[in-house]
Amino acid sequence: MSNLELAPSVMRFYGETVNEDSRLRSSADGRMELVRTQELLRRFLPPAPARVLDVGGATGIHAEWLVKDGYDVTLVDPVPRHVESASALCSAFLGDARDLREPDNSYDVVQLLGPLYHLPDPDDRAKALSEAFRVVKPGGLVAAAAINRYASLFEHVTYAHLHTERIHDSVSKILETAVYDGARGFALSYFHRAEELVAELEASGLADVQVFGIEGPAWSLVKAAEQQPGEGPTDELIASALDAARMAEPYPELLAASSHLLAVGRTPADIND
Repeated sequence: MSNLELAPSVMRFYGETVNEDSRLRSSADGRMELVRTQELLRRFLPPAPARVLDVGGATGIHAEWLVKDGYDVTLVDPVPRHVESASALCSAFLGDARDLREPDNSYDVVQLLGPLYHLPDPDDRAKALSEAFRVVKPGGLVAAAAINRYASLFEHVTYAHLHTERIHDSVSKILETAVYDGARGFALSYFHRAEELVAELEASGLADVQVFGIEGPAWSLVKAAEQQPGEGPTDELIASALDAARMAEPYPELLAASSHLLAVGRTPADIND
């Protein structure tokens, strides 16, 4: 276990408050996030049984489907209850994305589908991406997710309270600074622009970097429907929103409307290139 520490609000949020597994399985936008993350990663993953290091893998929500697909998955996460749950699915241990214990060039894939969310210091994000680069094999895949800079703007409209003074001021500060301080509700967080996420991956040494909007431009319509009285969004609405995410991929101007971003890149086949 690294001597590095995460902000108390992050450890409290994931260790005591929220069940990340339930969010991705139960909420409408969470289910969209899970489906699209699987869909996007499967385009780039090498054939099973490649070795995958799932950094910040939480309870194993992604490790589960990767193991079913035949991959050899190891999970590392800083939250003890996450590691305990994930241990039922794959090899799992406590650790920090900024200081991995894994040897150089030891995995075919390294995925960070959460660590960048809660590292507002650019040096910390650089360390996490540098560690991913170190651990992945030459020619290997690194996939990193981020919260979109504008996600809170769309999300708080769905709750119909963006116009209230407290929420308006809080979201305005996120838009201005890209940081949420974790004072209430969510944990200390960083919100990326798409071009910034690409630049950070490229700065770590990764090549051929591509970025995708995970949920696409219609996710907030689905989330808004879920907040209204009644049975929530229909399967048809969710299917249409997922199709909108796919159709939006060739148009980078639509990345700003997605809740989360996914960037993928590769190390040079010859690490000395």
